[in-house]
Amino acid sequence: MDKVALLSDINWAVIAPIIVIQLILFIVALIDLIRIDRTNGPKWMWILIILFINIIGPIVYFIFGRRQQ
Repeated sequence: MDKVALLSDINWAVIAPIIVIQLILFIVALIDLIRIDRTNGPKWMWILIILFINIIGPIVYFIFGRRQQ
């Protein structure tokens, strides 16, 4: 099976919104991490979690990483 056939078999109506949501979460989480003064744990750890754990990483950061003021 060639690559063109694989790409044409993908249901982009389902995949595209997931990709957009993941990209928005990724960008917002990184911007927030850069702007915030203190986090629960080291910032480098949160950067790795946001970068390498798709979709769930930014959500985990917003739930557990931000220090409540």
